[in-house]
Amino acid sequence: MERFGFVGLPNAGKSSLFNSLAGGGALAAPYAFATTDPNIGVARVPDGRLDALAAMSASRKVIPTTTEFIDIGGLVEGASKGEGLGNRFLAGIREVDAIVFVLRAFGDPDVPGPADPLEHLRIVETELTLADLESVESRIDRRRKASRSEPSDAALADEVAALEAALEHLEAGTPLFRAWPAPAASNGADARPHREALRSHFLLTDKPVMAVLNIGEDQLAAAAELAAPIEAELPGATVLPLCVQLEAEAAQLDADGRAEMLEGLGLGDGALERFVAAAHGLLGLRTFLTTGDKESRAWTFRAGWRAPRCAGRIHTDFERGFIRAEVIDWAELLDLGSWAAARDAGRLRVEGKDYPMRDGDVVEFRFNV
Repeated sequence: MERFGFVGLPNAGKSSLFNSLAGGGALAAPYAFATTDPNIGVARVPDGRLDALAAMSASRKVIPTTTEFIDIGGLVEGASKGEGLGNRFLAGIREVDAIVFVLRAFGDPDVPGPADPLEHLRIVETELTLADLESVESRIDRRRKASRSEPSDAALADEVAALEAALEHLEAGTPLFRAWPAPAASNGADARPHREALRSHFLLTDKPVMAVLNIGEDQLAAAAELAAPIEAELPGATVLPLCVQLEAEAAQLDADGRAEMLEGLGLGDGALERFVAAAHGLLGLRTFLTTGDKESRAWTFRAGWRAPRCAGRIHTDFERGFIRAEVIDWAELLDLGSWAAARDAGRLRVEGKDYPMRDGDVVEFRFNV
């Protein structure tokens, strides 16, 4: 399950965003530090392809993919020196897959705090950078000593080199996602220098980032204009403008009521669908599907993964004993009407170990252990 950590100033809208995605459960209040312990929620990822396949197969169970969200308390300037809640709660997001900056752009006299999203971004970047600097400074001398005592340990030498490179950037006040920008996630690769060597240190700024720009209802028409300065400041990062309060209200309704509200306000598919699309793009995530009368299920994988590794998402035995995969595109399968019809028509492709799985593939794996 992929995990996303929400980071922002008090009253930026992190808890309301959490509620809009996870369907509630977080206290959203107009005062600082309403959240003192992390809120953790899991949302089912909507996928019309899965629903259509389940209907075709008359599946007894339908299992979508899921995404986890972690909402932590608000950061304030000086958190690294103990202001506000300090940095102790950042431990709650050290192991997330990506950081989501929640930046406030709406003004409200009843909600304290700045309404300049660039100021929000400056503060949270600074505090995350200082938190990482403290982590690296506390570890680097020990790792240097260990490397000197084990000069033949190449992995340890790489780790020390990575820590030294990170220290140089962090001391200059540069978060690592700016120093080492991630490549486009289209092929699922991550060629950033030192990434693997630093993985065990769980540095906050060495993660992919995206931003949710929290706008007011009266700002919906200017959403793209408001997002432009953040996009310029975070080149290559996805910036998603959302009226988080409206989205959180819509999330509390039943499916029909939610759809009616979203349509009436011109909010499109809603926060969850838009967020998941952006988040999956950020991490290079794709989806393959399995279907039958017992269950239809969606499985995420990283772009570029080959068939055996994807099979391992179902069970390690599938990867270990992989023989072949029978594959067909989901839309083609729906046109044919059933897996049996696809086989009879000779439309199932037989793919081997080198096959790179594609988004929307429906597959049956053959294995032997």
